[in-house]
Amino acid sequence: MSAQQLPVVVIGAGPVGLAAAAHLVGRGIEPLVLEAGEQAGAAVREWSHVRLFSTWGEVVDPVAEKLLAPTGWTRPAPATYPSGGDWAERYLRPLADALGDKVRTGAAVTGVSRAGRDRIVDAGREDQPFVVHVEYAGGREERVLARAVIDASGTWTAPGPAGGSGLPALGERAAAERVTYRVPDLNDPAVRARYAGKRTAVIGSGASAFTALAYLAELAESEDGTGTHAVWILRRGISGSTFGGGTADQLPARGALGLAAKAAVEDGHADAVTGFRTEAFERDGDGRLVLVGEDGRRLDPVDDVIVLTGFRPDLSFLDELRLGLDERLQAPVGLAPLIDPNQHSCGTVHPHGHRELSHPEQGVYLVGMKSYGRAPTFLAMTGYEQVRSVAAAIAGDLDSADRVELTLPETGVCGGAGLFDTPDAQQTGGGGCCAAPEPQLVTLVAPAAGGTAAEEAPAGGCCGS
Repeated sequence: MSAQQLPVVVIGAGPVGLAAAAHLVGRGIEPLVLEAGEQAGAAVREWSHVRLFSTWGEVVDPVAEKLLAPTGWTRPAPATYPSGGDWAERYLRPLADALGDKVRTGAAVTGVSRAGRDRIVDAGREDQPFVVHVEYAGGREERVLARAVIDASGTWTAPGPAGGSGLPALGERAAAERVTYRVPDLNDPAVRARYAGKRTAVIGSGASAFTALAYLAELAESEDGTGTHAVWILRRGISGSTFGGGTADQLPARGALGLAAKAAVEDGHADAVTGFRTEAFERDGDGRLVLVGEDGRRLDPVDDVIVLTGFRPDLSFLDELRLGLDERLQAPVGLAPLIDPNQHSCGTVHPHGHRELSHPEQGVYLVGMKSYGRAPTFLAMTGYEQVRSVAAAIAGDLDSADRVELTLPETGVCGGAGLFDTPDAQQTGGGGCCAAPEPQLVTLVAPAAGGTAAEEAPAGGCCGS
């Protein structure tokens, strides 16, 4: 069998992986989607209780919708917001069903290489097909040959630790029974009981942390949640940009998340502790957790810790491939400068496709969340455009592959201008390039005894991190 007759292996049956398969089918190329979970959208289903800040109109791939049309599928109202569960059940499951036996579940990819060539061997390398090792539920193993590999496996399985150095804090693993790395589902009675009336630390500064703070604040205001309190731990200082774009965000629900987190602090349901890099988890006499910072600060004891410090790509099964990855973000070197939070300035992510996603190992593409490595700003529509371009490149249609057109909603307050993760940075920038609010003073309530008062800082103009 010639290489052109082999399938393109797509790793992961999430939103971007299934969209990749739909684009390949649309170009007459056979995909084989390998999903480690028991069903399509397995990772999305794990946060089924969380509502997306993108609407249905922004999370359905146009080519996938065409593939679904003959099945009688109708897209939900475009202006409404799905939960993760809605997205998985009302879109991903029907799409996987439409792809049929092109999708295999319970199929974990354990390794990818060139047939007969480890990463050292040059001779005849590009003439060899890819070989993908798969382990199925039950232990059966298989060797699959492929003409190209699209890794859309995401980053869900590798959450970042609480430690400010990027390593787990001392004692973090030992405290596992009191630590979670996911936004809790407070509609689950057992989970709700875990946090109701308790003091919980939330570590992180992104949309997931905002969501957790909003959920805990809502619990605190409910009849069964009296005494619920959050301690919001940030590695940097507070500025207007800390809470995102607010009303200036072109994705209104994303802006609302930041405003909800701000309200949780201002209404007294959460204390903000800034410039705090966690070094250790210790225990008090009652077994509660005491977080210790690199600067020696010790916070008042908490009952639980929610760590929401981002995710990392699992690159272990790609170790025999020659990947070109940025040494900081672990994203493709061509894409990294466009998304680096250390340097990303105002405006949207620059349009990108197969060229920015390519590697020294031709025919391999990391797409979706995995393509962003450790960068935190990915949107589904970015992934859909990525796989459109990649599928065109695999088909040899470089004119279409290079014609990348993508307009992303602006956040109102954009990336860092070199000050990302600097505890005491006061953000400055040009006037209004992201339609940001005028600078204003943000005043937050002081934390309870033992914490650190949140500072007052000028809100970021357009380039606050």
